[in-house]
Amino acid sequence: MSVFFQTGGRATAPVSARAESIWPNRYDLFVILILAGVLAGAALGARQMGRPLAALQVAPVSLDVANLPDYALLTTLRMFAAIAFSLLFTFVVGSLAAKSRKAELIIIPALDILQSVPVLGFLTFTVIFFTGLFPGSQFGAELAAIFAIFTSQAWNMAFSFYQSLKTLPRNLDEAATHFRLSSWQRFWRLEAPFATPGLVWNTMMSMSGGWFFVVASEAISVGDTKIALPGIGSYLSVAIDQKDIAAVGWAVLAMAIVILLYDQLLFRPIVAWSDKFRMEQTAAQAKPKSWAYDLLRRTRILKRIAQALGVVGDALNRLSSLGSQSAPRVALPDPARRGLDYLWLAIVAAGLAWAVWMIIAYVRQSLGLSDLVEALIGAGFTLLRVVILIAIASVIWVPIGVWIGLRPAWAQGVQPLAQFLAAFPANVLFPFFVVLIAAFQLSPNIWLSPLMVLGTQWYILFNVIAGASAFPTDLREAASLYGVRRWQWWRKVILPGVFPYYVTGALTASGGSWNASIVAEVASWGDTKLEATGLGAYIAKATDAGDFQRVTLGIVVMSFFVILFNRAVWRRLYVFAERKLRLD
Repeated sequence: MSVFFQTGGRATAPVSARAESIWPNRYDLFVILILAGVLAGAALGARQMGRPLAALQVAPVSLDVANLPDYALLTTLRMFAAIAFSLLFTFVVGSLAAKSRKAELIIIPALDILQSVPVLGFLTFTVIFFTGLFPGSQFGAELAAIFAIFTSQAWNMAFSFYQSLKTLPRNLDEAATHFRLSSWQRFWRLEAPFATPGLVWNTMMSMSGGWFFVVASEAISVGDTKIALPGIGSYLSVAIDQKDIAAVGWAVLAMAIVILLYDQLLFRPIVAWSDKFRMEQTAAQAKPKSWAYDLLRRTRILKRIAQALGVVGDALNRLSSLGSQSAPRVALPDPARRGLDYLWLAIVAAGLAWAVWMIIAYVRQSLGLSDLVEALIGAGFTLLRVVILIAIASVIWVPIGVWIGLRPAWAQGVQPLAQFLAAFPANVLFPFFVVLIAAFQLSPNIWLSPLMVLGTQWYILFNVIAGASAFPTDLREAASLYGVRRWQWWRKVILPGVFPYYVTGALTASGGSWNASIVAEVASWGDTKLEATGLGAYIAKATDAGDFQRVTLGIVVMSFFVILFNRAVWRRLYVFAERKLRLD
């Protein structure tokens, strides 16, 4: 029997072949088993998160290695819950900042402030709020931990998406205008695909950034409030307090296994999938590969689900197109538009003045000028560390990131290693730093500084890799054809191409280093504690003592320094990248 028969000049599959294609194949069964395991683990972890808060005192965090799988599951659920909220935040806030000048006036300074506020600063004020929402339940503390992890992830992703939309090539922008795409169509067919390569790498970086602060997020210590949520972070905190090197090693091993699993099952497939959103493709260019992505492409049921979702998406696109055509935008006259701009600026300035006055009134309840001077001196020391460390990290990681990004095969191999190194908590190195500094009587002001950039330097590497990976191959070929070599190639070709991505990475690395100073400027190993002079140590001591006025003062001073530095340096570089270095 012939497999195909002709109907009206068109090849059509027989009924038996069509019926067979809807049944799952062996790839479907394998994927279904994996999804079932993930859902079962999520349900088990969610059930544990809803237990009474008193249960944590009855069964505190134990260093028994047999508990690590459960702890790893709970930590992973918190991380993915935070990353889901971060993605939603990124799409909404990043789009508003890029498309609305009025929103940009508020959102970008707010992101500057928020990325400078340390995780401990958020926990100081949010743990009481969330535990008050669910009194007596562990779920309130879980929400506080998830929110703390969210604050270590969202700002970097929002900046990445904002940067991509602001540097959208003009020819693509003009094409979207010519075809009269609605806002919905423009977002899903142009803006989101163009931003996907950079956003994917920054999402991976943000996931790793969450690991960096997992100890502070799970082992909550704010004044008299002490909550140790079951998880790898709390396990590591207990191991450090008890000077248990073996337990620290088990915690790092568990973290490495979890990172490897979600890299193989989630991020590597996403990187392979997102490669199709590059601005251009060439046949000679190596493509990212993923066994999990290839497995998904061989399934039948998931293809049917993807097709159904595609039909729904097309219907939404058509509806949004009809709505945009029926309601054309009316342009305001220039005087009216300028008047609205001035009114908006006045409202923003009034709101900012009110907020500053409320903060000053709160801080003055128990603090004076000497406390402000102490915080400013500490901020000066921390600023010096941040500038030196970012400069050193840039010199090291920009060339390496370019080299890796231009070689997709290497990028695939480096990806899980970079994720693990970015996720490596500074707390794990406390024993070695504390012992060495104490043994050789070294200065904590110098030798604790590397801990600040331990996790944040990877923002630079990840963004430069993303920029080099997205660099158009035709420009590389043109540079090779015209004999552009060595320093001229770096100065005229690749550095302008990756510069917008570098600015995003350096900006978030700078803000992350300020945040990491809370963890890095005060290091302990059992009863031995070392402290460097800086604003991070100032905030850490105030948080541990439950001194909310000093915590507020420290956060305000840190925010002021970060915003001042961002406006003086990074924002100017953003504008330069947007105006001069767009790859049109």
